[in-house]
Amino acid sequence: MSSLGALTLLLTESELVQANKGAKLIGVRIWPSEDYTRITLESDQALPISHQLLTGPDRLVVDIDGLELNPTLKDLVAKVKPNDPYVAQIRVGQFQPTVVRLVFDLKESVKPQLFTLDPIAEYQYRLVFDLHPTNPPDPLMQLVKESAKKERLLAKAQAKSGKEGKAPTEDDPIAAFAKSTKGEQRARGPKTADASPSKDARSAQQANSQRIPFKRLVTIALDPGHGGEDPGAIGARGSFEKNIVLSIAKRLKNKIDQEESMRPFLTRDGDYFVPLQRRVFKARQVEADLFISIHADAFIQPHAKGASVFALSQQGATSSAARWMANKENSSDLIGGINIKTKDKQVANLLLDMSTTSQINDSLKVGNSVLRNIGDFAALHKNKVEQAGFAVLKAPDIPSILIETAFISNPQEEKMLNDEGYQERIAEAILAGIKDYFSKNPPMAMRS
Repeated sequence: MSSLGALTLLLTESELVQANKGAKLIGVRIWPSEDYTRITLESDQALPISHQLLTGPDRLVVDIDGLELNPTLKDLVAKVKPNDPYVAQIRVGQFQPTVVRLVFDLKESVKPQLFTLDPIAEYQYRLVFDLHPTNPPDPLMQLVKESAKKERLLAKAQAKSGKEGKAPTEDDPIAAFAKSTKGEQRARGPKTADASPSKDARSAQQANSQRIPFKRLVTIALDPGHGGEDPGAIGARGSFEKNIVLSIAKRLKNKIDQEESMRPFLTRDGDYFVPLQRRVFKARQVEADLFISIHADAFIQPHAKGASVFALSQQGATSSAARWMANKENSSDLIGGINIKTKDKQVANLLLDMSTTSQINDSLKVGNSVLRNIGDFAALHKNKVEQAGFAVLKAPDIPSILIETAFISNPQEEKMLNDEGYQERIAEAILAGIKDYFSKNPPMAMRS
């Protein structure tokens, strides 16, 4: 085996005999992103492989035993996109009678992870190549760079306000947020999704258009669920949850971008898979003040309807439905595919089980605020924040909520979720809830 990094995935003797009879390749897929590029080969058998890294130029060479060159494998060559950050092209050939060789011409040095996933859900055996950059981008530095102009304007406005010795006015970038009394007057019951906004809701929208007096930029981590190999729930019309929630998250990001005192961060900005703990870790990397995971899930009963908001629980789920939801969301890693033999020390040291009571209390506050604003125009599944052991909500120091924007398993709500107008309104409601929360719970001047 080559000292350059060759690796053989070991199989049992019976599996090896079966593999040598020739495997059937079911499909090939490529998921490029700035985080990493994933290549997946799905087959009806587990396949033994070896690989080596070469330099001058950078290449990854992979030999797959028990496979013959076929049109499906050749399709992999055409699937490489010009904007793939790490793969320039892929070459395939029959290296030996039962060995196919793949050569990945790389754009830069990578740290490959190659592993096999057992059958799960709709998938059979998957051979996964994850190509991680040797020098990964720093999300915090990128975020600081993107928000530099906002930082300067905020500092300038604060300096001006301090020199003049007066409270900020409505014309200042940090004008005082007008607190609304809508919470005392609003009816708490669920409303139909197509109902017109109430007078209270319109007043709230006007109040929320004013600015919040933050002393620094507030970072909102937006987490579109699922992605890549993990489609999430699939509606009767064929809609993928991963696509809908990414669209909603991007709409919400655009709205936060327009707020002088806030900046958004997406845990994923395209169709690729991010493990649950990695999502939490990325939010902590950018020192997020709030973490919002966005979903559009399914339930065992197609008539289930309405939006929901969840927070973490340390003492069991508040309902059987909440427990079912958490178990389903927590299985995302198994479907999306993680290499259980490789441990990211930084992620492993996150101590996710040490989520504090304070974090959960703050999560419930922001969750109730978001739920109230969603309830102004849309049907609610329940008019209170539910709790369960969602893995993605376990950041020990960031208030975190998970929003089910509607049930994709409900045919009527699936149609609604694909409607641009609904996506805009749910994004507006989430932003209004965020602003309501921070108006009553302003962030610390500096993150410790």
